[in-house]
Amino acid sequence: MEFLIRVLIIYYLLINVVAFTAYGIDKRKAMRNQWRIPEFTLITLAFIGGFAGAPLGMLMFHHKTRKLKFRLLIPVAVILHIILIIFIVVTVH
Repeated sequence: MEFLIRVLIIYYLLINVVAFTAYGIDKRKAMRNQWRIPEFTLITLAFIGGFAGAPLGMLMFHHKTRKLKFRLLIPVAVILHIILIIFIVVTVH
């Protein structure tokens, strides 16, 4: 079980760095009027584990903060992952 927990921690760390970075890259590209990362991809990153990196990226880069779907879906991803983490912690211990 300890191995699984370590893998999950590493996964969460990596996916959150990816999500945070994606929001930064997309903001830069938006400012330069270049090719953009699809909104679906940005939201999906939050749901597959980037539940901290996505909202932090939104706040730090002031990106997608006015879009209703981001204001609704990103908090849903955060809540779901908090519930999942609590479930895992309670189940393992």
